[in-house]
Amino acid sequence: MRGGLRRRSGRSLSGGWGRWMSGSRLSQQPKLPPLLSNLLGELLDADFDEPAARELIDRLRREAAAEASDIRAARLRLVSMIESELRVTGPIRAATGAGRVVALVGPTGVGKTTTIAKLAANYRLRDNRRVGLVTVDTYRIAAVEQLRTYAEIIDLPMEVVSTPREVGEAVKRMRDFDLVLMDTAGRSPRDEVRIRELRALLAEAHPDEVHLVLSSAASSRGLLAAVDNFTPVGVTSLIVTKLDEATGLGGLVKLARHSGLPFSYLTDGQNVPDDITVAEPQQMARMILGFEAASGP
Repeated sequence: MRGGLRRRSGRSLSGGWGRWMSGSRLSQQPKLPPLLSNLLGELLDADFDEPAARELIDRLRREAAAEASDIRAARLRLVSMIESELRVTGPIRAATGAGRVVALVGPTGVGKTTTIAKLAANYRLRDNRRVGLVTVDTYRIAAVEQLRTYAEIIDLPMEVVSTPREVGEAVKRMRDFDLVLMDTAGRSPRDEVRIRELRALLAEAHPDEVHLVLSSAASSRGLLAAVDNFTPVGVTSLIVTKLDEATGLGGLVKLARHSGLPFSYLTDGQNVPDDITVAEPQQMARMILGFEAASGP
């Protein structure tokens, strides 16, 4: 690992950690050794919630004394602990003429259309795959035009549909493609009617994969609510966007525990076809702890 494990943040523990100590029940907890106390502060600064942070530190304290007395060894162990909780899918597996259908769903404003464009560009330009686009985001004309612009630049066929029947017909017309990427309209997780509409659309597409796109800049409560409300549409994995906008990524551990779903891709910017990477457990663990930044391939 490059240069050991040093914090990227540079924030003083007198910041978030000091505020927690002065106002939370952590000040009522048994006193920790200085090293573990500092690590607990780092977890809180990384936006871990208090119970999750305390749990990790307690696990660390129960392990071998050597790992709890050396800062580098302790950080390596934290990376390993978090890594063990993160499941991943690897990249989308496109095959010649397989007609693999992959749908992206999620709340409004999380970057679904840009993520679709990144995936399409990578599979078409870098992997030389035959890719088709289907969009049902007819609620936002700007999103359709944005994707159409990308499709023209990358030279991809694209179909705009609005009903379940049209979705099924569009997918059938692309059944000989290597990969069919399906963009959907953003929906509020609390809008049960729109979620049912989405479920009906996907039922006609018969997707092989359904990726729930979530913004890492959202609150932990918002992430969990989105997972709960989109689960009925058949979500198979998670794409986490806007890593460059998040103040901390500790909530991703809670998201992984709560959802039980694997991660597929991470994005950290608007550049197409860049700023996207296949999710990898160790890299994610290091990013969550603040030891490295997200980066594309």
